[in-house]
Amino acid sequence: MVPPVPIRRGYHRKPPRPEDAENAIELVKQALPLFIAGKPLERPDHVDVPVLYLGFAIDAVHYDPAIGGPAPKGAPPVEKASPEEALESISRALSEAHVLEGAEFREPEDSWVVPVSWRGLIVLHVRVSADGKKLIPDYHLTEEVRRHGL
Repeated sequence: MVPPVPIRRGYHRKPPRPEDAENAIELVKQALPLFIAGKPLERPDHVDVPVLYLGFAIDAVHYDPAIGGPAPKGAPPVEKASPEEALESISRALSEAHVLEGAEFREPEDSWVVPVSWRGLIVLHVRVSADGKKLIPDYHLTEEVRRHGL
């Protein structure tokens, strides 16, 4: 009988180290001033604003017209808003946002996730390589943004 083919590195990977998490946090702090709000994506029940870095989408922020700013991660709004209002609000929120002092390691992706907050709400997740040295774009969102000519 042939053994199953492995689909990931599993136990051969180095365990996550605190130094790499600290590097990931510092990297996001350096990159945050360069993040820009892209052209809003209209969904059936809400508006998402992609956050871009050097032409790549990092994450999408949900705009919540009820609070006049980004919705917290995990709670997309259910009220439709104008794309112009969403873009203006998310652009302003990005200039007021800050990186939280912590990182979550996601083993399946072999990456860190560094949260970014605005007024106490986590509104953005930035993925960083396991060594803490490279930002990882959201490739699916980047494709969507490019398809829509944004």
